[in-house]
Amino acid sequence: MATSLFTSLLPFTSSTTSHSNLSPFRAFRVSASISVPENHFQHTPRREFLKGVALSLPLIVLTEPPPSQARDVAVGSFLPPSSDPSFVLFKASAKDTPALRAGNVQPYQFILPPTWKQLRIANILSGNYCQPKCAEPWVEVKFEDEKQGKIQIVASPLIRLTNKPNATIEDIGSPEKVIASLGPFVTGNTFDPDELLEMSVEKVDDQTYYKYVLETPFALTGSHNLAKATAKGNTVVLFVASANDKQWQTSEKILKTMLDSFKV
Repeated sequence: MATSLFTSLLPFTSSTTSHSNLSPFRAFRVSASISVPENHFQHTPRREFLKGVALSLPLIVLTEPPPSQARDVAVGSFLPPSSDPSFVLFKASAKDTPALRAGNVQPYQFILPPTWKQLRIANILSGNYCQPKCAEPWVEVKFEDEKQGKIQIVASPLIRLTNKPNATIEDIGSPEKVIASLGPFVTGNTFDPDELLEMSVEKVDDQTYYKYVLETPFALTGSHNLAKATAKGNTVVLFVASANDKQWQTSEKILKTMLDSFKV
């Protein structure tokens, strides 16, 4: 006499059940059962038997997702030197971000020390899912040095700040108005006007930039933040440099040099 493996394991099957009375799924389960001599279970514990069945199943290999474009190496190994030998030049192009590929952000550049590393950006933060018409700001690129701090480029749709197409940063409003809107993207949480220490306006190649120095003890990005904003095309582009107290003591000058070098 034979006993069905699935008869013993699945309570909804029975050796006396007619296939015609079963749903297609249950009928399949019964018809696909394996017949084993009844006395087999008298000599082979069920655990050992199931182990043998498991070993006979095909092996499923789970692979890691492909890495992003960010490289876990010092940028000095792949970026060209800048005019200042202490820094290398990052010049963003279409291969670097979804927004640049979509033509939603104008190319930008800045310098950074060769020891820094580029960080990976989660897809939900990169704007990859909403290009070319994102309603909220997104992160373009991020770089970091554990001893010196981190920088990031944040892009915001122009329409979030003004209804005027192709507006300049001056069209959007004063430096105070712009930082009030973009401040939370500098700190990572909230912005308090009292945290603003310095503010200035500069013009480079007919492009106007608003610059800020902030002391932000409660910011997620760090207790010290530098920011520089401009508008071009349909986007406001914001450069943010952040550091904690320890990093700021040794890298304030470096971070300010990086901030000054940023241009669109």
